[in-house]
Amino acid sequence: MGLTVTKIGLSHFIASLAAMVIVRGLCMIITQGTPLSLFTLPVNFKFLGQGAVYGIPFVIILFFLLVALFDFLLRKATLFRKVFYTGSNERAAAYSGININRIKLWVTVLTSTLAGVAGIIYMARLGSATPTFGVGMELNVIAAAVIGGASLKGGTGSILGAVLGVALLSIVTSSLILINVSVYWQELIKGLILLAAVSIDHLLNKYRAG
Repeated sequence: MGLTVTKIGLSHFIASLAAMVIVRGLCMIITQGTPLSLFTLPVNFKFLGQGAVYGIPFVIILFFLLVALFDFLLRKATLFRKVFYTGSNERAAAYSGININRIKLWVTVLTSTLAGVAGIIYMARLGSATPTFGVGMELNVIAAAVIGGASLKGGTGSILGAVLGVALLSIVTSSLILINVSVYWQELIKGLILLAAVSIDHLLNKYRAG
């Protein structure tokens, strides 16, 4: 993915979308669409998704540790600040001496690695490898990031903002379930929220530019 972005010039979004479809297709080919039972996994591995420390699920602890770590890095680490500079204005970043292709490559590697870690944790939590798991989740991720202040054009956003975006979507979903809204209407409402968030992001970028 990183090479298609830096060498061919594709956008991150298109490269990620293509990779998602390719990998999902490979999963379907390997499993023939059948979930693989993993009940024989080692206990230590299952602890990643099912264990608890002093009554607190380990996945929750890991989540907050990663949030704290990457929020600190984005605020303080020079390398991570270069990501914002590159996203804000590639040409200016290049003129200032930043190797923008290297930044793009390693950002892609890092985000793909974290996605893989999330997949492993979900596998440990569910005790099975389901080839269709996560279908549609990408829309929730995009909506959460944009609602949390991230721009689709790059250069803005924060870890805590994305967490708040996830929390807001979770509250909306839970509220719709509590008031017995049909699952079909839930998808429609989520789509409208995503459209509204992207539209607001576009209008804000247009306002700042002009």
